[in-house]
Amino acid sequence: MLKNSTPRQIAIRAALMIALANGGVLLFLVAVAGMELVWWVIPLYVAASLACAYTIVLSYLDRYIYRKIKLIYKSIHAQKVSADAKRETTYLDQPIIEDVEKEVAEWAAVKEQEQDQYESFALYRRRYIGDISHELKTPIFNIQGYLDTILDDKAVMKDQKFVRKFLRKAARNVERLQTIVEDLSAISRLESGELVLDMEVFNVRELATEVIEEMDLKSQDMEVTLGFKEGADTGFLVRADRESIRQVIINLVSNSLKYGVPNGATRIGFYDMDKYILCEVADDGIGIPEKHVPHVFDRFYRVDKSRSRQKGGSGLGLSIVKHIIEAHQQTINVRSSVGLGTTIGITLAKA
Repeated sequence: MLKNSTPRQIAIRAALMIALANGGVLLFLVAVAGMELVWWVIPLYVAASLACAYTIVLSYLDRYIYRKIKLIYKSIHAQKVSADAKRETTYLDQPIIEDVEKEVAEWAAVKEQEQDQYESFALYRRRYIGDISHELKTPIFNIQGYLDTILDDKAVMKDQKFVRKFLRKAARNVERLQTIVEDLSAISRLESGELVLDMEVFNVRELATEVIEEMDLKSQDMEVTLGFKEGADTGFLVRADRESIRQVIINLVSNSLKYGVPNGATRIGFYDMDKYILCEVADDGIGIPEKHVPHVFDRFYRVDKSRSRQKGGSGLGLSIVKHIIEAHQQTINVRSSVGLGTTIGITLAKA
């Protein structure tokens, strides 16, 4: 009951108890001690005690308790007190204790949530920096090793065949470094919102055909057949950033080739979903274990680390895909079975 009381209500209750106590003492002195007193003095004395007690208690609450509570209340809300409102009296009629208790609890909950987010971000940052360092260290170490061998070994320097061989290996690692840096830059632009989508209408099958032709040599080197699914002959007009979607399809196809198997196949399919088009890239490769599926879009996450590094890539391809699709306010999903293959689908808005 007292918790929900206003300062004035608390002061009235306290004053009533003090006034009644004083009246009781006065009645005791008159009845028991034989003190002579005119009868009307008693109610006057009680009324005067009530008024004085009310003023003193309210002033004490105002000066020493509620003004400090009000300061805490304002501090929590980061409110500025105006120069002409240094001493407010309106809150004397409000149950401020209950409000402050509620606000402090909410403030504490918010601060706890912020602390949890900060710890989560700090952990993510440490892991991210560690991942970047690890990814950059490998090609740098390889380049350094190849060049040091060429420079320090006179026998190698005289054999142009070995020199060219080591330089080619160093060049491949330089390309990998360049890929990592470019992908990191792309991730940074996507996360900061700097990427401005150039929305246009285009035929998504024509775009996929261009990607297949572009990656034909790579698929032949990996002994994987690249083409369309049955029933994917009809093209669909979609509205999106064409170059960004090109990058998405390239990354998905490249990833499927990387985890494909010799004499396997990667197929692209399209499905009409009323207002959207579902574009799927499916392979019959090694597949992804179920525990890894939720993490395939994480930066630098590799299901098979040795296979990934052997085949090249930055480990950022699927993360870039996810960011681009989310920038289009569309969805992406993964289905995979170990030994049977993986299918990654994205939705695009119909034109």
